Amino acid sequence: MLEARQYAPATERNRQPILAVLQQVLPPAGSVLEIASGTGEHATFFAPRLPHLRWIPTEREATSRASIQAWQTALPSDNLQPPLALDVSQTPWPVEANQPTATPITAIVNINMVHISPWEMCEHLMSGAERILPTGGVLYLYGPFDQVQVPMAPSNEAFDRMLRDRNPEWGIRQLEAVCAIAQKHSLQHSQTIPMPANNLSVIFHRQ
Repeated sequence: MLEARQYAPATERNRQPILAVLQQVLPPAGSVLEIASGTGEHATFFAPRLPHLRWIPTEREATSRASIQAWQTALPSDNLQPPLALDVSQTPWPVEANQPTATPITAIVNINMVHISPWEMCEHLMSGAERILPTGGVLYLYGPFDQVQVPMAPSNEAFDRMLRDRNPEWGIRQLEAVCAIAQKHSLQHSQTIPMPANNLSVIFHRQ
């Protein structure tokens, strides 16, 4: 089972700075739905350090869910749930029909997905957040973004070219465009926090 674990080198570099922000912005209670949990390394790092929250990892690919489960086996935490199969473009999301009454979803965390997926996935993400989050609920995004008033760092320019070479539908997104879609789905942009390696933490609240 443990051999199913996948590794993302960036996770070890960014998990502590991300955690520091999550500790400031996540609600004091409820469940966190992590969209596109990747290898599962973030989930197994965050959950035991946020013991007041129930952490629900998700992935659309079976191999990624197997990796998440393997990491959970290696690093168990009482508040970490088994991974769910979730594709943001498929509605309803599996958590919509049976949200737990004791620990409802009060936050959504999405790390490094918006730029590694087609642009319409951003709208699907925002639409799902609108449906699921309560008033005041938090949507947290992390990754590289282009900002109209801020020149893009050379490393991000190179990363953007690499992404578009791999898939023309991928690429670093303009933050203002992301915020416009969020606003359309009753999500108010409340904070942008600079992060290491030219990334951003972007926080929205459900109106």
